[in-house]
Amino acid sequence: MKHNKTYHSLEIQGKDGKKFLVEGPVEKRVIEEAEFDEGLVAFRPPQQQKKALLKVADLPENRIILVREENKIVGYAIYLFPDPLERWSEVELENLIELGAIEVSADYRGYQLAKNLLKVSMMDDAVEDYIIITTEYYWHWDLRGTGLSIWAYRDIMEKVMKTGGLEWYATDDPEICSHPANCLMARIGKRVGPDAVHEFNRIRFKHKYMF
Repeated sequence: MKHNKTYHSLEIQGKDGKKFLVEGPVEKRVIEEAEFDEGLVAFRPPQQQKKALLKVADLPENRIILVREENKIVGYAIYLFPDPLERWSEVELENLIELGAIEVSADYRGYQLAKNLLKVSMMDDAVEDYIIITTEYYWHWDLRGTGLSIWAYRDIMEKVMKTGGLEWYATDDPEICSHPANCLMARIGKRVGPDAVHEFNRIRFKHKYMF
C-alpha cells in the first residue's frame, strides 16, 4: 500500500507573543537543518533523540510532525509501523501504523502544542485509509515534572489523543493490562475496510476465555 503524504501546517501564537509552526509530514532535511531543544529529554538526551528522528525519517513508512519556534524543534510526533516485537505487527496490515512517540519540551508546555501536533497529523486525507494506534504506559509519563497523579495525567493524555480522533479500545495485551492506567487508543479511518478492522479486533484479543 503506497503511503501518500500531503504536507500541512498551522501557525500558533501564545498569549506571551511566542510563535510556533506546527508542520508535517516533514522531509528528513527539515530535521537535519533544525536545532533540537534541550528540553526534549523524555526518551533520551536531545541530540540522541534528534538522531533517532533522522533514522525514523529513513524508514519506508513514517510520518514526522514537528513544532518549531523559528528554526528550533520544540516538539514532535512520530508515526511508523509497529515494532516487529509487538503484537500489533503480527497481523501484517499495511494500513496499521502507530503513534510511536509524541513529545513537547518541558519549557514549552501550556501552549497546547501536543493537541496541535495531533490536529495537523490528521489534516492529511490519507489518514482515512489507516488504523492509527498508540499504546500508553504510565511509566513513560512525566509525573515528576508535571506534579500530576497517574490518573490526572491519564485524563489529560486521553483528552489530547481525542483531539486527533483516537479513542480508548479494550485489549488483553499483557503489558497494557499490567496496570489499569495503561491503555490502547486508536483511530480507524473512514476508508478502512471491514477485513482490516476484523484483523485489528482479532489481534486486540489473542486469548479466548472458557466459561
